[in-house]
Amino acid sequence: MSHIFPRHTRQAPPVAVSGEGCYLFDASGKQYLDASGGAAVSCLGHNNAIVVDAIKAQLDKVAFAHTGFFTSEPAEALADLLISNAPGDLDRVYLVSGGSEATEAAIKLARQYWVEKGEPKRGKIIARKQSYHGNTIGALSAGGNEWRRAQFGPLLLDVSHIDPCYEYRLKRDDETPEEYGLRAAQALEDEILRLGPDTVMAFMAEPVVGATAGALAPAPGYFKRIREICDKYGVLLILDEVMCGMGRTGSLFACEQDGIAPDIACIAKGLGAGYQPIGAMLCTSQIYETIEQGSGFFQHGHTYIGHPTAAACGHAVVSEIINRDLVSRVRKQGDALSERLASRFGQHPHVGDLRGRGLFRGVELVAGRDSKEPFDPSRGVAAKIKKAAFAEGLICYPMSGTIDGQRGDHILLAPPFIIEDEQLDELVEKLETAISAVI
Repeated sequence: MSHIFPRHTRQAPPVAVSGEGCYLFDASGKQYLDASGGAAVSCLGHNNAIVVDAIKAQLDKVAFAHTGFFTSEPAEALADLLISNAPGDLDRVYLVSGGSEATEAAIKLARQYWVEKGEPKRGKIIARKQSYHGNTIGALSAGGNEWRRAQFGPLLLDVSHIDPCYEYRLKRDDETPEEYGLRAAQALEDEILRLGPDTVMAFMAEPVVGATAGALAPAPGYFKRIREICDKYGVLLILDEVMCGMGRTGSLFACEQDGIAPDIACIAKGLGAGYQPIGAMLCTSQIYETIEQGSGFFQHGHTYIGHPTAAACGHAVVSEIINRDLVSRVRKQGDALSERLASRFGQHPHVGDLRGRGLFRGVELVAGRDSKEPFDPSRGVAAKIKKAAFAEGLICYPMSGTIDGQRGDHILLAPPFIIEDEQLDELVEKLETAISAVI
């Protein structure tokens, strides 16, 4: 009998005992191709010797030192490395233990920034439907997936949600992608004006939406217009790159491909690659200096922020990504995966859309390709595909509620950056077997 409180009380998952490269192994010896990196986490694959050695070496020095008393060498080194490769005016790094902590810290920093600037009326956040920003109350409030929010509704903050940039379902036939991108972005300005520009503190969005929409990339020009609107009204732009950042989409920071930089960025998952729990919030020098010249104290914190061992891990992971030029490999293997998916599923009667960037790919499933009609939610298509794929030895990330939190199914793929061509073939083959078994 287990005393673990599992994710689902009616499921008994196998015991993971080892990992090597793109594979995990359970206690029975069964091999699983990790085609989603868990949840877009294991970017370097499993058992990377350089990262493991960096963690061991740090443990021999100092495992933990509370940031109320100390900084540490690995924390300083990781912050320097991140800022030296960060876009725009990002200048300071606040190290946390995961993605939800990073987005929660971003929301609180945005609020404190405006208070210390003497604009306390700015307390409203605008975010997007069908985004996911984490599971703490603030992060869940900013997230726009109704299924995830529903039972916690009375606890959530009052956050406005505009439509996502969802070309497959929301672009009109008479629009070009560029025209649609501008129209989708206009929803932000409309909402700012509705709420009152002097009340809005921040807009939060994922550059490429992950878990709840399946690698949903923006239309051309969308984020440039979003940046312009934020600048026009003095609204902070918070970009949640927890899932899509750290090289996953083909650039170290996902927003680089849209030619913009945020005021606050959130990263995690690929920052630690699964070897340690770590995340980070990055902010501009302007935001930092406002706090520095005001109270001097960010009224926020957790026991394990800036954890030396986690920071040593993060530094090793980011160094591996940069030194091995794995971002270029993500683009190359991402194209190879995209070609394989298009060849196998491009005309599939139950695949409506193939999308994404780099090694961050989404497959949207439909009952009818021409009608774009989703499967009846009662069928539980995504959950069944996850189970069928796992039985085949494939770890992928299917989710339901793609369209509105209830309707729609997609499969998210986010394999390790080191994946080889033959493993891409294995991925697509096993995915097709799973989809066929369910549909």
